[in-house]
Amino acid sequence: MASGWLDGKKIGYASVPEGLGKHFAGKMTSEELCKLENAACPGCGSCNGMFTANTMACVTEALGMSLPYCATTLANSVAKLRIAKETGEQIVKLTCDNVKPSAILKKESFENAIAVDMALGGSTNTVLHVSAIAREAGVPLPLKVFDEIGRRTPHLCSMIPSGPYAMEDLDTAGGIPAVMKELSQMLNLNALTVTCKPVSENIADARVLDVNVIRPLTDPVHEEGGIAILIGNIAPKGSVVKTAAVSPKMLKHSGPAKVYNSETEAVASIRNREIQPGDVVVIRYEGPRGGPGMPEMLIPTATIAGMGLSESVALITDGRFSGATRGPCIGHVAPEAADAGPIAILKNGDMITIDIPNRTLKAELTEQEIKKRLKAWKPKPPRITKGYLARYSLTPPE
Repeated sequence: MASGWLDGKKIGYASVPEGLGKHFAGKMTSEELCKLENAACPGCGSCNGMFTANTMACVTEALGMSLPYCATTLANSVAKLRIAKETGEQIVKLTCDNVKPSAILKKESFENAIAVDMALGGSTNTVLHVSAIAREAGVPLPLKVFDEIGRRTPHLCSMIPSGPYAMEDLDTAGGIPAVMKELSQMLNLNALTVTCKPVSENIADARVLDVNVIRPLTDPVHEEGGIAILIGNIAPKGSVVKTAAVSPKMLKHSGPAKVYNSETEAVASIRNREIQPGDVVVIRYEGPRGGPGMPEMLIPTATIAGMGLSESVALITDGRFSGATRGPCIGHVAPEAADAGPIAILKNGDMITIDIPNRTLKAELTEQEIKKRLKAWKPKPPRITKGYLARYSLTPPE
């Protein structure tokens, strides 16, 4: 989608939920909010920033599963129509030549996709989606791979919502082929793509046309990639944070927990101004089983940001986030509360310590205290007991 403009400033979809937060904080009138809403999304297409849909489009291209420049081309452009036609033609060719997705979806391709995602500072949902695709393709992709690649791949593109640049800016700067050209020394250039050519041929003529949008390896936005995996006594099986969207002052943070058993409870509390600077908001029972279905936590994170608390309040959840989320928001905490994960036994006032550089997330509780609380913990009954969503609650944990 093309960006919206309001009062001379570039805006987009994410501006609206954050505007709601400003409205609840008394920083924006109803009339101003309506004006913002009417201007934010001026036409067709996915959001204008590096949110989940666009992140996955970029990852798909980097994975070799869409044609070059497909991800960043604006929805309402003639170029997108051309790519759509070329895509249809290429699908027929691949089918006739019996080239299957399994020929492209190899370990090397997934590593390329993760590296590009790290350079873009994409959505935390990448971890869910890429892991699911890899599993379907029969490619082992443990969580540690994301962190290993993230530690060695710099963040090159300061994209909305954590930076100033929109998808149209990335497109005019050279698109994903230009990003991959800049990262070429870190990529598997022989990986096959849907063009029936390797990555090296696809990016041979690509070049960076705006070094402000696609920064050089020698001058990155951040030295490490945009996503990190945190582990600790709250998340023994891991959790995910978009480091690209975290203020430097919140990379390390300790504060008292404010615990909620649903997104609805948390949002009501945040809007009632019951959250104080320094707090760590904990939203649990929103994972795959507990949700059920792992709903995104955009409204609480956007409300916190809109109220001006994203540099003083952290949030952790066993749910997931929208790609529009910014601030010290840690999701995908595993095991989730519904699976008797330690997040289930946290209490109001427990001190939580977040250390993103050292990749740790922990409660200041002894191992004995955690075991004692888990022994006394009782599972909550499923929120939904019939229909398709109930399947999530019934799925046994791995």
